[in-house]
Amino acid sequence: MSETVGFIGLGIMGRGMAANLLKAGFDLFVWNRTAEKMKPLVAAGAKAADSPANLAARSDVIITCVSDTPDVEAVILGENGVIHGVGEGKLVIDMSTISPQATRRIAARLAEKGVAMLDAPMSGSSEGAEQGTLSIMVGGAAKDVERAMPIFQAMGKTIAHIGGQGDGQSAKIVNQILVVGNTLAMGEALLFGQAAGLDLEKTLAAVTQGAAGSWMLSNRGPQILKRDWRPGFTIDLQQKDLRLALGAADQLGTPLMGTAIIFNLYRTLQARGLGKQGNHALIKALEFLADIRIDQEK
Repeated sequence: MSETVGFIGLGIMGRGMAANLLKAGFDLFVWNRTAEKMKPLVAAGAKAADSPANLAARSDVIITCVSDTPDVEAVILGENGVIHGVGEGKLVIDMSTISPQATRRIAARLAEKGVAMLDAPMSGSSEGAEQGTLSIMVGGAAKDVERAMPIFQAMGKTIAHIGGQGDGQSAKIVNQILVVGNTLAMGEALLFGQAAGLDLEKTLAAVTQGAAGSWMLSNRGPQILKRDWRPGFTIDLQQKDLRLALGAADQLGTPLMGTAIIFNLYRTLQARGLGKQGNHALIKALEFLADIRIDQEK
């Protein structure tokens, strides 16, 4: 018999993830700060909880997927938070992207009540969340990972147990450094191609399957050519992750020079009110600098 799952946070990622848990047959409780977002899942068979504490009391495994470290602390440790409803033997899985240090602090508080915790941030954008093809990076005890595996498999294609608590979050920082580095390289390359007068659709087709290929290039390159800035992941959320990366690197004494430059390029876009656009809109910062616009209309 599968465990009852509670899911907190039905945003750009969480709504698709929760829907896949329903499709996989899990008995699902949901809670979201904006109650309106619960309605489609309730219509599909989920049960609405009236607080994180209420959800935790009714669920064996509790998943949180919210925006930032303070949000995770609020829904788990705050007033009417998970910690006030959860009982011994239950499992909390945080799938947000937050500070590794905060993860360890939250896990220690839950452990005082006999509750295990995994940090399991994911990558794959909204498309992966909807299609159940996310890459999930997990930190925590092996026995808890084994317990959670059927749940992870309903939401993701690649599940990697990285190490102890907080290590999943550190691996996600590695992922985000790579994502933004790929995004900048893609933007510079397409801007060069535009300036050189290339047919960028033909150029993309030529390079995406070779050594220069990447997920970002294959999925976001075509969007850039269409000037389609709909987000799989927003600039504002990307910036939150880059703050985590730069803060963690500062603590470790690790230089992230390229990442810092990209953070500041994104900041110029936020200053122009573009924070809700997809993270591939980084190319707009380069367009503004070069006074060149990606435009393939002949």
